[in-house]
Amino acid sequence: MTPPRDDDWIRSYQRLLPQSQSLHASHRSVIPVAISRVNQLDAARLDVEMSAMLKEQLVKVFTLMKPGMLFQYEPELDAFLEFLIWRFSIWVDKPTPGNALMNLRYRDERVAAEQFGLVRTGLEGPGLTAPQKIWYCVASVGGQYLFSRLQSFSAFRRWGDSEQRPLARRLWTVIQHIEGIYKAASFLNLLSFLYTGRYRNLIEKALKARLVYRSPHMNRSVSFEYMNRQLVWNEFSEMLLLLLPLLNSSAVKNILSPFAKDKSSSSKEDTVNCPICQVDPAIPFIALPCQHRYCYYCIRTRCASAASFQCLRCNEPVVAIQREGVSNGK
Repeated sequence: MTPPRDDDWIRSYQRLLPQSQSLHASHRSVIPVAISRVNQLDAARLDVEMSAMLKEQLVKVFTLMKPGMLFQYEPELDAFLEFLIWRFSIWVDKPTPGNALMNLRYRDERVAAEQFGLVRTGLEGPGLTAPQKIWYCVASVGGQYLFSRLQSFSAFRRWGDSEQRPLARRLWTVIQHIEGIYKAASFLNLLSFLYTGRYRNLIEKALKARLVYRSPHMNRSVSFEYMNRQLVWNEFSEMLLLLLPLLNSSAVKNILSPFAKDKSSSSKEDTVNCPICQVDPAIPFIALPCQHRYCYYCIRTRCASAASFQCLRCNEPVVAIQREGVSNGK
């Protein structure tokens, strides 16, 4: 048996080389990249909040103008703010404020799938092209503005009323069908996004603009400490608003009065002033049968709010009230 010659080794190596290169290339091109869905949704919400903050500051500039004047141009104002955010973020290859806080950026998914030779972490790839940026502005800013204006105009003209012309009613029906189809498509895209983690909305899906991490080693820079404190305080204040009307203030005052008042400092003013408002009664009434003085409005409201009101001075149940200086016989 003769050993293989060098030419045979060379030919076998040349046959196996293309297969190994294609296998290596395909192995490098398929790198699963999992982008957090929570980060993407939080980025969209932060962009909305940023736009609302800018709108609030801009509205304060027009506070001295005629009331209701700015309301007529609210769609134009929203479109202008959205255009500013797009102009100084996406157009100059920078992330939006929400994407920057979530460590995200837009990537052209069409080109990223072809450039497998440069893939190392799965996050490489060029940003959006100029046509993609323009179409993104047209769809997100212009489309939203035109649809809101069309809705307000059709509602103001009452295209949906039965007394309108057939053309107006037909246009109203078409608008309602388009809105329904768009909402259904958005819902299906949301289900797809929750399953795959790609393309939050229809615009990103149509343009193949995918959100990926800007840096694989950097976490999102949003701190929820302030938000947690705000939520705790809101829940605590709501609990107080719920419980305070249920508390008997007179009973609480009677419990705390021995600790807040010196018993040796009793004076004439303690029996003359109303124990509720602590002033000299303008319309003095007395509680029966203990004969202590109260303001008419103070004791009347307490007796009406409580089924069994007790005197704040002696804790004796008040069964009736009487004008001071008026005898029972009159």
